[in-house]
Amino acid sequence: MSTLDLEEQEQLATLKAWWKEYGNLAMLAVSLALLLFAAWNGWNWYRSSRSMEAASLYETLQSAARANDLKAAREATGTLLEKYPGTTYGPLAALVSARMHFQSGDLKTARAQLQWVTESGASDELKAVARLRLANVMLDDAAPDDALKILAAKPAQGFEALFESMRGDILLVQKKQNEAREAYRSALEKTLKNDAGLSEQLRRKIDALGEG
Repeated sequence: MSTLDLEEQEQLATLKAWWKEYGNLAMLAVSLALLLFAAWNGWNWYRSSRSMEAASLYETLQSAARANDLKAAREATGTLLEKYPGTTYGPLAALVSARMHFQSGDLKTARAQLQWVTESGASDELKAVARLRLANVMLDDAAPDDALKILAAKPAQGFEALFESMRGDILLVQKKQNEAREAYRSALEKTLKNDAGLSEQLRRKIDALGEG
């Protein structure tokens, strides 16, 4: 029994010596770990809170779009782009807003909104959608050369045929029938097998241009 007591006393003495030398460092490490854990939870809560706020604003925008309320849509979009540009809802809001302004005849604002999406941190797919719509707006705005430049960027996977088809439309407006025909043929080659509608549309355009 006395031997066990002696061993326990030695262990206790060793522990005290270790704590005297490293105790402050250990407490600092624990404190830092707790601080990092709290910061991580706080950041996740902050992101979640911002995402919910952005989602609410986006729903307001959608309601405004359904009601064709351009003023309310402009206000909701402005707040989203100013306060929540890094969320998914920022680029989506700009796309909705651009469509509404295009339909109302405000091509300048539509172009600015779509240009923002192409330069934002949006996904490659959203950027591709924005480029296609921007090219269409530029074509309506009598700027076909600018539209072709927008389509010069490499599209996201799955958008190759749409980019080529849009390029063909622009070239056709420029009365470059041979180049338009080649663009439509290129688009047809790149069309996804399950997109029968686009394939048929492209074939009709190629037939309308005749053999070249």
